[in-house]
Amino acid sequence: MKKIFSVLAISLTLFSGNAFAQQENKLPEWTFGGFQRPAGVNPVISPDSTSTFFCPMNKRQIDWESNDTFNPAATIKDGKIVVLYRAEDKAGRAIGKRTSRIGYAESEDGITFKRRKEPVLFPAEDNQKAMEWPGGCEDPRVAVTEEGLYVIIYTQWNQDKARLGIATSKDLLKWEKHGPAFTKAFNGKFNEIWSKSGSLITKLVGDKQVIAKINGKYWLYFGEANVNLASSTDLINWTPVVDKNENLVNLISPRKGFFDSNLTECGPPAIVTDKGIVLLYNGKNDKGEDGDKRFTPNSYCAGQVLFDKNDPSKVLARLDVPFFRPMESFEKSGQYVAGTVFLEGMVYYKKKWLLYYGCADSRVGVAIYDPAKKTPGDPLP
Repeated sequence: MKKIFSVLAISLTLFSGNAFAQQENKLPEWTFGGFQRPAGVNPVISPDSTSTFFCPMNKRQIDWESNDTFNPAATIKDGKIVVLYRAEDKAGRAIGKRTSRIGYAESEDGITFKRRKEPVLFPAEDNQKAMEWPGGCEDPRVAVTEEGLYVIIYTQWNQDKARLGIATSKDLLKWEKHGPAFTKAFNGKFNEIWSKSGSLITKLVGDKQVIAKINGKYWLYFGEANVNLASSTDLINWTPVVDKNENLVNLISPRKGFFDSNLTECGPPAIVTDKGIVLLYNGKNDKGEDGDKRFTPNSYCAGQVLFDKNDPSKVLARLDVPFFRPMESFEKSGQYVAGTVFLEGMVYYKKKWLLYYGCADSRVGVAIYDPAKKTPGDPLP
């Protein structure tokens, strides 16, 4: 499987001072964007110390979303936008040391949300306890089949090893946990590695975004350091794409001197378009000499990459600069002060794309893209 890195000298590689050169200030036609933050509405979800539930692990009431609410998945149910967001309690003292649970919020306009007082996916006395306790259920991405089955890909975190977990639901409230995605493939070899951030490939059928099949299979981009690929016939058991030595094939990887010089981590469900498969991803800037000096060390900005619509492993194009980056105060203050816009949820709603993202690992923000108005992304610093 040949890796193709098309550096696209189009549009986004010429600069003038602190912004794009005027004549080049546009996104390539294959991309989504630019996304605009609605004025005066963000963040749309913030911590709430009044929400409590009886934790089956602690055996007591827990203020489960009192510390941080971030890294959201998003989908549509009954004509409303549903955001499934990661929430942390105050039990720990650092990133990765608290317990995470998945909360539920719904909206008719994508901006004003009604939240449930209890989480919908969380560690419990079940067959996934060893994978999910005490770290919890983190960083969900969600998509739905044409038949109405919701599939959530999330991180199972036991504070030892992160694993991609799979759960399914008909109503987004009651979830059936199926365990780690890679339990069966290659005799469980990839169940023993660190795995995160799963982006299902989806498509639009009319105005409905659903999970797609390509060449008779479902496909999942995944990975935190690199972007990798896996396939499935049942959406539960996944087989990574490997080389002849059974090593993961890296489709894209960090690039020295770019905004994604440290990590390339999958974002929301990928979308099949007439140009190809578009994956929005999160790029972390290296803090050392390998980083892009225009961006804060360790900051997370957002990129896009285009894959062949008939071959999800074949890279056709990739942005050299971020289309979305930390700019607002709430995106640069919180748990992650280097600045983070961490993309995990995107929905097609009333002819527009609504992007939901984590703000500095502490809040949830929204940005909107109207396909009828192709606009630039965020300007460079």
